Amino acid sequence: MVSISSSVSTSAVALSGMRAAQTALDSSAHNVANQSTGKFRRQEVSNKEAANGGVTTATRQSSTEGAALATDVVAQLQAKNAFLTNLAVFKTSDKMAGALLSAKA
Repeated sequence: MVSISSSVSTSAVALSGMRAAQTALDSSAHNVANQSTGKFRRQEVSNKEAANGGVTTATRQSSTEGAALATDVVAQLQAKNAFLTNLAVFKTSDKMAGALLSAKA
């Protein structure tokens, strides 16, 4: 049996995943847009499991100069897919919560 509180938790985890994917997409877009800037250091995003579930992100500058277009394009595709996956989880959780509330009414 699924409780409403676990449904809310699932939504929060999915939302943190969407935020992490958006951060990764923003960072890779920044890298592509600035790749020809002199002495440019790419942004790198790291994800870490949050204590209460979900994920936190951190962005830092690369220690080396230069572009990595292939890496950034792959990162954009991964971020897009991660966002869409977490969005599907979020929508499903919302539907389940609605169905549970309807069943209890």
